[in-house]
Amino acid sequence: MENGTYRNQILMIEGLKVTPLSSYPAFIFLFLAYIYIMVSNIGLIVLILMDKTLHKPMYLLFCNLPICDALGATVVVPGMLKDIFKQASDRYISYIACVIQAYLVHILGSSNQTILMAMGFDRYVAICNPLRYNSIMTNKMVVSLAAFAWGVTIILSGILISLSVKLSHCSSTISNPYCDNPSLFKLSCENVIINQIYGFCITSVFWIVSISCIAFTYIKIAILCLSSDNSGLKSKAMKTCSTHLCVYFIVLACSFTLIILHRFTAFADLGKLASVLYYVIPSSLNPIIYGVQTKEIRQGLWKIFH
Repeated sequence: MENGTYRNQILMIEGLKVTPLSSYPAFIFLFLAYIYIMVSNIGLIVLILMDKTLHKPMYLLFCNLPICDALGATVVVPGMLKDIFKQASDRYISYIACVIQAYLVHILGSSNQTILMAMGFDRYVAICNPLRYNSIMTNKMVVSLAAFAWGVTIILSGILISLSVKLSHCSSTISNPYCDNPSLFKLSCENVIINQIYGFCITSVFWIVSISCIAFTYIKIAILCLSSDNSGLKSKAMKTCSTHLCVYFIVLACSFTLIILHRFTAFADLGKLASVLYYVIPSSLNPIIYGVQTKEIRQGLWKIFH
């Protein structure tokens, strides 16, 4: 590690601090969670694509969520399974692989929120403008919403990571369980105030826009439901919106927990654990919530098993 070129190309990942005794339960938990995440989310994608009754804007937009969950778990979990039995000093990753992982982590960690925003717009149109739903939620609109959900995070994450890549680095240790943007700019001994300001600004704006859009959508839906005597409308709103809101609150709670723990060095180990669970808990719960709450998906699953 004394060679400068080698030090720039190979990084050491500290990973989770697990004892030799607890490494086996941790491996089993992560392995089973990863298998479940992949089977359940890919199963939902296949079900939606194969069942023509599910070829509706609501489910086509939702299809992006299990794609995001499956990819997010794949970017994070297998690398941790590979390193969990190794000593901290033996866990290495190339700098290029670290940059790619950090880029994908930020894209997939943010896309689930933009996808939920797009799904919220679909629910707003379906409940508040049901007569114009088919004319508004065309195939072109669905593709545009999906492209927006992915495009915004791809561009913003690209700028975020490029600012860190430009920095020279004098350290070769990644303190987090996987590579992300803070891990990259912490490798540098240069002034990283621009990276911190940009990261803080896009995170703040992202959260403000996300919460504002969801809040505006459901306030409008709530006002319409309270002012209407149509029991069918209220039932439809409860069935479709409760599922979407439940998923959004899970993502919100996991994100806020991760952000808060990373701000306090006293909870560094808990922050590492939260950063891993962020790609495990929502990805595991989303298929259950949509599979149990959504009648059409339940019927599709019943057809397959029957």
